[in-house]
Amino acid sequence: MVGNPVDFTTDIGPVISSSAKDELLVHAMKMDKLGKKICEAKLSDGQVGCYFAPRAYEIKSMDVLENEVFGPVLHVIRFKGRDLDKVIHSINKTGFGLTLGIHSRIDETIDYIIARVNVGNIYVNRNMIGAVVGVQPFGGEGLSGTGPKAGGPHYLIRLSTERTLSVNTTASGGNASLMSLCDNDS
Repeated sequence: MVGNPVDFTTDIGPVISSSAKDELLVHAMKMDKLGKKICEAKLSDGQVGCYFAPRAYEIKSMDVLENEVFGPVLHVIRFKGRDLDKVIHSINKTGFGLTLGIHSRIDETIDYIIARVNVGNIYVNRNMIGAVVGVQPFGGEGLSGTGPKAGGPHYLIRLSTERTLSVNTTASGGNASLMSLCDNDS
């Protein structure tokens, strides 16, 4: 159910803003033409706010996706196992790399994909949302973020920059012996 997150029966809440909703609607119209709609959830009658009905599309290739889509839209591409390298290449070619989900029972395939794909967060055999702050760092690569991953145990340190300043006081005419005096109030 799409609705107010305060309601425990809600599965999907609103998107972050009306402009985000508008971008999703434009994307959906494009996918309606370029892809095959697999399904679309229904919104409640008269629902007001930044709600967008989740939907899934089957698309022919990654080429129809020109940017990241932040909303409840699933894009499905079918491919033959022998074309896995082409799929990995098409993912990397986009320049985006926030999150990738892999569903496989073949460890060699999982390891193969992980070693070759340029993505900041890879989820294997689980849903692709819900990184636990402070436990699972979260952040992308390339156009999806190149900085430190938010939420990890070393996050604060990664945001700081250590700098050192060393001044030779004697070179500028200072009295170096003053540097060795103790601070004595007696």
